[in-house]
Amino acid sequence: MIDTLREQAVGGNATVACFYIDFAQEQSPAAILGSVLKQIVGGLNEVPERIVKAFRDRKKAIGGHRLELTEIVEFLQDISSSQPTFICIDALDECPPADRVKLLGSLNQILQRSPDTRIFLTGRAHIQREVDRHLAGRVAMRSISPTKDDIVIFLQAKLKEDTIPEAMDESLKEEIIKNIPETVSEM
Repeated sequence: MIDTLREQAVGGNATVACFYIDFAQEQSPAAILGSVLKQIVGGLNEVPERIVKAFRDRKKAIGGHRLELTEIVEFLQDISSSQPTFICIDALDECPPADRVKLLGSLNQILQRSPDTRIFLTGRAHIQREVDRHLAGRVAMRSISPTKDDIVIFLQAKLKEDTIPEAMDESLKEEIIKNIPETVSEM
């Protein structure tokens, strides 16, 4: 989906930025949206002077301070209000709940000033109410679930990548391919 958006954005004046939230890494809302800002600014012909100045000022501080979340949101509002922008955040459910609230609130602020901004979020179903609460009226949700065939294809691909194939016989592989899709589809 992101590749398709990027291909279409090249022909138009839209910008696409994405971020994958990895549960194994500490990723604050400022780090997530800072990465999004960096991607969007990287696609501009000219970096707004206000952003250049903010980074220069931060660089002068001892140890070089990062931008605050409020500043990042303001910059994203400014840039995305002047051009169509797509922000894609994958695995939102992996974000700790307190950070997720701040992130969704920040995305809501961006949407309030940027009518041509579209936000694409992925995550497990249990966060749908939270997304609705923070982005009410600004979000269209689609539930997508893998089919048994999707799971089988994924498992077969992962089994082919096995670095120690002799550790597993054919009957174990067949059992994995048979049982895991059944278990997952029951959830």
